[in-house]
Amino acid sequence: MKIIVPMAGRGSRLRPHSLTVPKPLIPVAGEPIVNRLVKDIAKVLKQPIEEIAFILGDPAWFGDDVVENLKALARSLGAKPSIYRQDQPLGTGHAIMCAEPSLSGPAVVAYADTLIRAEFDLDPEADSVIWTKNVKNPEAYGVVKLNDKQEIVELVEKPESFVSDQAVIGIYYFKDIEVLKNKLQEVLDENVMNGGEYQINDGIKRMMAEGKVFKTGTVDEWMDCGNKAVTLDTNAKMLGFLKADGEEQLISDSVTLNNSTIIEPCFVGDNVVLNNTTLGPNVSVGKHCVIENCTIKNSLIQTHTTIKNAHLDQAMIGNHVRYDGNFKAVSIGDYSVLE
Repeated sequence: MKIIVPMAGRGSRLRPHSLTVPKPLIPVAGEPIVNRLVKDIAKVLKQPIEEIAFILGDPAWFGDDVVENLKALARSLGAKPSIYRQDQPLGTGHAIMCAEPSLSGPAVVAYADTLIRAEFDLDPEADSVIWTKNVKNPEAYGVVKLNDKQEIVELVEKPESFVSDQAVIGIYYFKDIEVLKNKLQEVLDENVMNGGEYQINDGIKRMMAEGKVFKTGTVDEWMDCGNKAVTLDTNAKMLGFLKADGEEQLISDSVTLNNSTIIEPCFVGDNVVLNNTTLGPNVSVGKHCVIENCTIKNSLIQTHTTIKNAHLDQAMIGNHVRYDGNFKAVSIGDYSVLE
């Protein structure tokens, strides 16, 4: 099994946090989004991962440190790492085709801006499985249309009338991804574009037209990381799941507590110092932070940051920040100083 991860986008909706760090590398519950996504997919697949292919953007943005981190992620799962570049933002289909040498055999394609919790077996009868989530407002999403055999026969974007409540979340399994590759090559050769981009859906629709069987794999939780508000919500949910699982140490042994309290669930990284502070619930704090005279809940703080005299709720604060003030629901990017 292979995992193909297109992640070349800049993540403009998550600015200012994505101005200095690519969005898939922003930590949620103490670990980068892409790391959690790939590990969770590997758990669902329940089989060895042979290769993980990452499609990155401009090397000036996705540099050597990003490449090395992603290679380490793949190797930690016993997989061969492959790195490809998408030099122009020409859509999801184009991004996948940038990894053309890796497009053979069984594979999962997963876009690195979402996290999941799921437990299901891949249908051996299916040529492809599109992972979906039951939603209350399907008109706001791309959804699947099913026949009486519960096979997907159509993809419908933001339907005006009810089609189904199964929203497409951006994770796909292909029994042989070379079939998708051939269809996407047709899309590129014929210059079939939607919104000025080559889309994965156009390749999928051609597969359906040839009679390929598509089924759904419904996830229990679908957690977006597209903007500040939903990323904070995802951070809180993930902390709760990790606390219940008990598989990860969420609070480092090197944390210093001086007249301070941690209300779980929280993630607190290495060498964090808390002075006269109440932290939590639903807070993630990266390594080497100092927090003094604060109450902080429902927030995400990255690394090497100092916060004083703050009462924060629904705050997202980047790396190497110094903050001293009274605002509560702040969003502060890397290397900012507010004192």
